[in-house]
Amino acid sequence: MINSARKALAAALSAVLLLGTLAGCAASGTDKDAHSADGANTSETATSSIKRGESHDPSIVKANGKYYIFGSHLAWLKSDDLINWTSFKNNLSTDYKTIFADIWTDWSKQSSNPDVDGNMWAPDVVWNETMKKWCMYMSINGANYRSAIVLLTADDIEGDWTYVGPVVYSGFEKVNAAKTDVWKVLGEGADLARYASQTDTGINAIDPCVKTDDNGDMWMTFGSWFGGMWMFKLDPSTGLRDYNATYETVANQSDAYYGVKLGGGFGNSGEGSYLLHTNGYWYLFASYGNLQQTGGYQIRMFRSDKITGPYVDEAGNTAVSTRAIGNNWQSDIGIRLMSSIQWSGNDNANIEVAQGHNSALVDDDGTVYLVYHTRFSGTGEKHEVRVHELLPTDDGWLAVAPYEYTGTRAADTKYTADDVTGDYELVTHEQNTSFKGPKKVNEKNSTDYRGVNKPVSITLNGDGTVSGDKTGTWKLDKSDGTGDVTVTLGDVTYHGAFDKLPRDKDGKDVMTFSALGGNVCVWGSQK
Repeated sequence: MINSARKALAAALSAVLLLGTLAGCAASGTDKDAHSADGANTSETATSSIKRGESHDPSIVKANGKYYIFGSHLAWLKSDDLINWTSFKNNLSTDYKTIFADIWTDWSKQSSNPDVDGNMWAPDVVWNETMKKWCMYMSINGANYRSAIVLLTADDIEGDWTYVGPVVYSGFEKVNAAKTDVWKVLGEGADLARYASQTDTGINAIDPCVKTDDNGDMWMTFGSWFGGMWMFKLDPSTGLRDYNATYETVANQSDAYYGVKLGGGFGNSGEGSYLLHTNGYWYLFASYGNLQQTGGYQIRMFRSDKITGPYVDEAGNTAVSTRAIGNNWQSDIGIRLMSSIQWSGNDNANIEVAQGHNSALVDDDGTVYLVYHTRFSGTGEKHEVRVHELLPTDDGWLAVAPYEYTGTRAADTKYTADDVTGDYELVTHEQNTSFKGPKKVNEKNSTDYRGVNKPVSITLNGDGTVSGDKTGTWKLDKSDGTGDVTVTLGDVTYHGAFDKLPRDKDGKDVMTFSALGGNVCVWGSQK
């Protein structure tokens, strides 16, 4: 999100953070957030026995048969089942001021931003096979975009962690460039003007994501808003930047310092870049909008045959901006994976809103999961982690299952026409909707909201037709007996999958489908 907005919200948390709770969102909660002493908030929900976890900007990784989430503000969670989460500590939880003292004092600290509390954002943790170490990449954020992504290593994923050094900087000018590696990369005295332009290459060095491609090359994506999202090679032997890899400066394609341009630019929103390799493609996820409850935060998806792109959506739109779009979170560029919806399967009093800053995981059995943080319609800036299965479509995309993962997997499930015919609620995740709160101003406990998508009624008939509020045709993929479905409504054809899931609201098992078409996602839930 916009850096100044992050900072303003970070201030609201500072009193809590200084007391050592250090949990919560990437500067987006309020002083009403309830945090556990361990760092990450865990609580029992009113509607289930799930032990929830609070971690903003959650990055998922699996190790030793467990699932680990690393989030902003040192919020660490672990789980045996991807459902119930507990928080844990390591040396970063208590000694962060000592560990980050040099990089904070030498680079990120300024008079307007004097304390590292609230400025440790969005880490990503990966296993480095060459180093035989766990590598954590974390942004140490400063005012005026004077930030750095740094590397820490550990022998055990739960820590302790050893500081190694900076990987990339932002916010540099000629007067301070000597404190960075900019001259080493560009040459002494190189023109730095474009790095001060937020419509060119001016970014904030946050939100790292590290992946290794099929050639064994290690890449880190990063960047936020304005000047776009970028990637360059890392040296597997050190985990730091590979200075032998060079990049030509070409408008909207690459930059000598920041590497290959993945998406965004021209002042448009776009942060939390995350790459996933599965289903024969590289997928790029990015969060658009502002991360607050009413900020329009959302996840968009693109894909490519190559890790370096170009990444495009269903309509062929590139993730890289070539002009200022304005409120691009209301645009039709990028597949919006989910939105705020209100239907019988969810909690209509506290529906999910502002879903964003995701990671993803291909589990040992091949099941693919989307992991993200979300806020809720009736609880302000409170947020929690959610996990949904990602379902491959027959045309090579990934659709999000309509209900959260609670132990029921859709992988390899086979359905017949008799299993899936019937009456459904259908929700379209409109790309231009943005949650705005209760329809009546200042009305407490309202469940009538602005900016949510509501269902219409359709029937999947046994003869392959669709009737009801929308009409068209549907068919199962009968060649392999899977749950693949093709639905045509009007002039749009959607490809997706059926999945029998327990509803969020009451745990009742219902047939659902999730499908993508015309750059839009639709969800169906059987009545």
